[in-house]
Amino acid sequence: MKFLTFILDLLFPPKCVFCGKVLNKSGDDLCDNCTEMLPYTANFGRQDGENFDFCLTPLYYKDEVRHSILRYKFRGATQYVDIYGEILADCIHACPDVEYDLISWVPLNEKRKRKRGYDQAKLLAQATALKLGEEITETLNKPHNVKAQSELGDRTERSANISGAFVVTDTEIIKDKRILLIDDIITTCSTLEECAKVLLSAGAKSVLCATLARGE
Repeated sequence: MKFLTFILDLLFPPKCVFCGKVLNKSGDDLCDNCTEMLPYTANFGRQDGENFDFCLTPLYYKDEVRHSILRYKFRGATQYVDIYGEILADCIHACPDVEYDLISWVPLNEKRKRKRGYDQAKLLAQATALKLGEEITETLNKPHNVKAQSELGDRTERSANISGAFVVTDTEIIKDKRILLIDDIITTCSTLEECAKVLLSAGAKSVLCATLARGE
């Protein structure tokens, strides 16, 4: 097995998920430079919300982090999700006042999911939950294929676009539950606010959010 791994590393050398630098062996995900120099947020990147309690985010969405996430979302680099999940789980675990009953995610519309081939937020939630010793629970569907938030401008425009886009899958699952909701990026908070509003209206006790990256 070690010999096979050695051969595979020669043929397909492992690379840092952020900068792409060739690494020494399989199982490594980050080069030493990225481990030290990634644009980490301060104070867990904590942002308070209107409908959610707060959102935790370990990284800023810039430079190599941005390029890496774009490869993950749009170029099929789903192998990145293991290190993403580890980084996000470490952030969640380190924050002292995180309390939740179940972990869920912000879903893609089925049409967009079929086109992409996967739901990047679900994969991130699964990887994060695994690192936390938990499982994920589906709480939301997105039956309406609205315009991509990244194509829109300010928060008002994004909020209007996403309004009514999500529905709760089963109210009994979320009733009186504290939900940890995971997504890949937070920018204007519009999507997370809408998801949290829908969950609270359906009986959830509270919503806490966590994303891998955020704008500055």
